[in-house]
Amino acid sequence: MQFVLASQSPARLALLRSAGLDPAVFVSGVDEDAVAAALTDPAPAELVAALAAAKAEAVVDKVAAVHPDAVIVACDSMLNIGGQMVGKPADPDTARQRWAAMAGTSGELLTGHAVVRLDGGTRAKETSGWESTTVRFGTPTPEEIDAYVASGEPLHVAGGFTIDGLGGWFVDGLTGGHTSVIGISLPLTRRLLAEVGVSVVDLWSRPAS
Repeated sequence: MQFVLASQSPARLALLRSAGLDPAVFVSGVDEDAVAAALTDPAPAELVAALAAAKAEAVVDKVAAVHPDAVIVACDSMLNIGGQMVGKPADPDTARQRWAAMAGTSGELLTGHAVVRLDGGTRAKETSGWESTTVRFGTPTPEEIDAYVASGEPLHVAGGFTIDGLGGWFVDGLTGGHTSVIGISLPLTRRLLAEVGVSVVDLWSRPAS
């Protein structure tokens, strides 16, 4: 059975590879703003779960044509900071303003997961879930924020920060799952795979390093 990651995130792919998988990557190309706009006052968890489900749905037919026996995993992450749900910063100015506002505070990083199992090219089972992790941000200087924004990294990640890249220097701590903050929760994914009848150990391409 082929494990399919419905995401173009290099961080998610690297994490899964380090955990023993060899995912096929199918990029969904979902218009996240359109999906969010179609929801009526969604709760934070509902929003990320709906976005993940839309991404999985978008690649089902393409995956079935290439990998008829597969399990598709899609994810979406957003940061709840000060009661506002934010995704990737639209531009450097937004990233800079966001970091200036969240420095020295805490936010809730929510990651929605959707899993679809294909058997013989037919959708057999599906499930979904979400996970929340509290992120405690450090207090970088204005010069450090400028340097981080100039690196380009915060423009490509939910909330405008990472813990496994340059942004890790400015995160003081986490309460919850660290892999969820990277973009895909390994424990939650394992549980969701089990719900569709797949054991993660059967998907390992090699022992986890």
